[in-house]
This record gives sequence, C-alpha cells and structure tokens, in this order.
Amino acid sequence: METVGFIGLGNMGGGMSLNIQKAGYPMVVYDLREEAAKPLLEGGARLAGSPAEVARLSDVTFTSLPGPKEVEAVATGLEGVLEGIRPGAIWVDLSTSRPTLIREIEPRFREKGAHVLDAPVSGGKSGAASRNLAVMVGGERDIFDRIKPLLEAFGDKVFYAGSIGAGSVSKLVHNMIGHGVRQAIAEGLTLGVKAGVDAESLWECVRRGSLGRMNVLHEGIVRTVFRGEFEPASFALSLARKDVGLATDLGREFNVPMPVANLAEQIAIEAMNRGWGDRDSSVTFLLQEEQAGVEVRAPQVDPAQAARFITTHPDAE
Repeated sequence: METVGFIGLGNMGGGMSLNIQKAGYPMVVYDLREEAAKPLLEGGARLAGSPAEVARLSDVTFTSLPGPKEVEAVATGLEGVLEGIRPGAIWVDLSTSRPTLIREIEPRFREKGAHVLDAPVSGGKSGAASRNLAVMVGGERDIFDRIKPLLEAFGDKVFYAGSIGAGSVSKLVHNMIGHGVRQAIAEGLTLGVKAGVDAESLWECVRRGSLGRMNVLHEGIVRTVFRGEFEPASFALSLARKDVGLATDLGREFNVPMPVANLAEQIAIEAMNRGWGDRDSSVTFLLQEEQAGVEVRAPQVDPAQAARFITTHPDAE
C-alpha cells in the first residue's frame, strides 16, 4: 500500500487526512502548526519537518492549502514538494487555486519524472470530516485511474475532469455559479417579502418548484438566512470571495464576459469590508436585506425536513 503524504491539516485537510488514515494508508504529515497533526500522530502517522521531507518519504503527496500563494510556495519554494519528490511519485493539490498556476508548475515536476494532479474538493469542513466530498480531478488519466481508490478514501463523488488544470477550472466554475445563484435568491426573496408574502410561504413555493432540486443552496439558506445566524460558517465568505475572484481572474485571462460573477464578487467585497469574512457566505443576504429595507426570516423551518423533501421529491414542480 502506498505511503501517503499530507501537507496542510486545517479545516479541510484535517478531515481528509484522517479519512485517508482510516482507510489504512501509512502516512507522513506536515503543517506549520504542529498541534494540527496530533490526531494523525496518535493514529500512527509520522511527522515530517518540511514539505520536501513529506514528498521524499511518500508515494503520493497531497496538499490542502489556503490559496495560490501558499500552493506555489509549498510546491516550488525552499524545502518544497518539488525539492523532495521522487521519480514516479505523485503530487495531488487539493487546494482551490489558479488553474494557470498548476499548469505552469506541472512541467517542472514532469522534468523530475513525477506526476501532478489538481483535485480541488467541494463539500466544506463537514464533508471533509464525513467523506461527503466531490473531488474534481485534472491531469493524466492513467494517474487518476491509478490513485482513484485513494481519492475515494476521502471523497464519495470522484470525477475526472480532463487534463491538468481542469479540476481547478471546474471548481471555480462550480463556486462562481453557486455564489451568483445565491445572490439571485437574495434578490428574489427580499422582493417577495417586501411585496407582501411571508418568508416561509414564499420559500415553500420556491422549493416546490424546479429550484427545490438545489439541495445544498436550499439547506444553507434555511440554516442561515431564515434564522439570521451566519456563524459558525459552513463555507466562509472570505473563501467564497477568494474563489469567485479566482473565477473572474480566469474570465479575464480568457476574455470571457462574466457580468453576474463580477457583480457577485463586488457584493462579496462589500460584505468583506463590513468585517464579515469569517461568517457564512450566505451573509451577503444581509446587504440585500439592508438595501431592500426588509428581512427574510422564517426560523421555524427545519433544514433537515426541507432536505428530506427534496431528496424524496426530486422532480417537484
């Protein structure tokens, strides 16, 4: 069985690495905060002193990092993954990062005879802990096929997206659409409430229509907006702002007009300037409510019951 290295044991990396360990893989781990490695060390993992040492001791090395700056530093900086990786070994970046960056880095690993996959994930901290994650993978198809069982140790929905960078493109598109749709829902609900429909009845009509199939958005709105509670965050606004910003950067790189995504980014920036970065990304509803002069609240609606309705009535119209 392959020795698996894991670098970055934070909100996402902590849960994913523990699930890899539970699947029986021997592990080598590293994090700037040594205490983050404690649960894995108690399970028998070895603590490395640098990303290079992790790669040197591992057949497959994963990184789960905050963004492009950290990915570049950990991958190619002093004592980075590139320095330690062996020919035939594999580096898999799970971070939400710039597709262009992974495409620029990959040839340097190829020169050493190593392989690279970009495999950002979707599902949040709870999904990382429970193995309820989508994993979107870009890179060589045969390398993907080789380590798919390892990816399935922490993700229950593993997809091959295409060549290197395709996973990152898919993740940015996913999050950009989600944030843009959330903003459209904010506009629709504030309009409906201000026009005289109570929030619970209005949402009942929306969720019984085709939009009701959008389980994740639905459950998130019920849990946060309807209660006026945006902490603890399921997906922090600062992360949503970063991801939408990466998507609009990609749009400019490829000359793709993206007016809704750019508007959603500006709204996220406005919310960030309110100091809401650590709150759930649905907190942007508060800006819309403020501008519309109305609140969307229905605290009695049960998220679990609403989710069950969508699961058992997937074609509700």
